[in-house]
Amino acid sequence: MDVKDNPIGFFDSGVGGLSVLKQAIKLLPNEDFIYLGDSKNAPYGIKSVDEVRKLSFDAVEFLLKYNVKAIVVACNTATSAAIQQLRSTYKNIPIIGIEPALKPAVELSKNGKIVIMATPMTLTEKKFNNLMTRYKSKADIIPLPCAGLVEFIEQGILEGNEINDFIKGKFSNLEVQKITSVVLGCTHYPFIKKELINILGGKVKIIDGSKGTAAQLKRQLIINKFINLKDKKGKVKIFNSSNNQEILDISYKLLNI
Repeated sequence: MDVKDNPIGFFDSGVGGLSVLKQAIKLLPNEDFIYLGDSKNAPYGIKSVDEVRKLSFDAVEFLLKYNVKAIVVACNTATSAAIQQLRSTYKNIPIIGIEPALKPAVELSKNGKIVIMATPMTLTEKKFNNLMTRYKSKADIIPLPCAGLVEFIEQGILEGNEINDFIKGKFSNLEVQKITSVVLGCTHYPFIKKELINILGGKVKIIDGSKGTAAQLKRQLIINKFINLKDKKGKVKIFNSSNNQEILDISYKLLNI
């Protein structure tokens, strides 16, 4: 079988990485995709670096059984904890990570505050701190740890009073009127974008890194001459470590396929 015909692997701590996969499908409609959600071990953001690293290696080994030609680490926490080690170990396959889209937020926000919503681990990792250092002189950047938010999204709770109150609680100590943009530093968070707009207002820009990650995936496929040349729509297969049919149903619903 030609490598070009092989699927692309995605993994995340749960359903969040589907927000990245949606962008990849738009950009690469003829490709086949294998997605692994590790909901059994979610959330990653409150685990230790070593735990997340092990889970990331387990996910990659799972995907490699399906002869994937590239792997997207569609999880900010796993990218922070494991991307360097994964690339050092699996040198013959492109591995694409994701990080908070701080650069476009800084470019868009002339004044005002930029809030970065992310898991506690993402915000404490060296990779994120290097990113903060790069831009802190250019903008007023506020990290906002959001422990507990992933659990709502994993249950398919994307709007309504319960999650609205939870998000309001996270922003309660901030001067909301001075926020110009919010960076979604977890791939789960784009699914609650509607509630964020309800709370913060339509003028606040909500930014996530999924489009940039999908574009980087396409660049890597072109560089490696792995682009699928078939002219028919690709297929998507979703797996979840929880073996819970309800989570699989939520996954396909979030993907809208």
